[in-house]
This record gives sequence, structure tokens and C-alpha cells, in this order.
Amino acid sequence: MVQDMPPAGGYEAVQFKRNLPSRGLFRPIPLLIGSAVLMGFGWYKLVVGIREQNELAREKMWGRIHLIPLLQAEEDRDQVRRYLADQAREKELMGENAKIYNSNRFVRPTYGIIPEHVSKE
Repeated sequence: MVQDMPPAGGYEAVQFKRNLPSRGLFRPIPLLIGSAVLMGFGWYKLVVGIREQNELAREKMWGRIHLIPLLQAEEDRDQVRRYLADQAREKELMGENAKIYNSNRFVRPTYGIIPEHVSKE
């Protein structure tokens, strides 16, 4: 009996590698580069936003600082108006203005709001 032998020139190479098409952008290198670019852009927008918030806060603070003299003058005018009205009321009731303090120094009056009707429950 004759033994089976390989053909002349040998057999074809056995294909053990998968023959699939490349997966496009889901290869590791483009995916990592895309992630890094996206994160870099996010950090850039974050830093720009924080700087803008700081600038707006600084502008708001300086706006308030520049308004302080105006608000102080308005409060002073209100104090003078109340003081003169109080002096006129005192002169009308008592006939003369009595000095409460033993000096000529102006003492800024303090006003407390007292409610008219207080329930005692």
C-alpha cells in the first residue's frame, strides 16, 4: 500500500490571523488623542470662566466701594432732616431746646423702631 504524501511544493500556509477590517477611530491612539484634546479644551474654558468670574467680582466690589460716599451723604442728609424735625418738635412742645449732654459736641442720635401694637401672648 502506497502512503499518502504532501503535494509537491508543500501545503499552503495556515491562516491563523483574523482578517477583520480596522475599527476606525476606536483604536487606542486616536481615542487617547481625542480625549486629551477634549479635556484640554474643557480645562481652557474652565480657566477662562474662573478669570471672568474673578473680574466680575472685582468690578462689583469696586462699584460698591465707589458708591459708599454717595450712600453716606444720603444717610447724613436723612440724619440732618430728622434732627431738625426733632428740634422743631421739641421747641413746639417745650418752648425751648434743652441740652441733654454737658458738651457742645454733636452726638449722633440712634433710632429704635418700637411697634405700636405688641401682643402679650
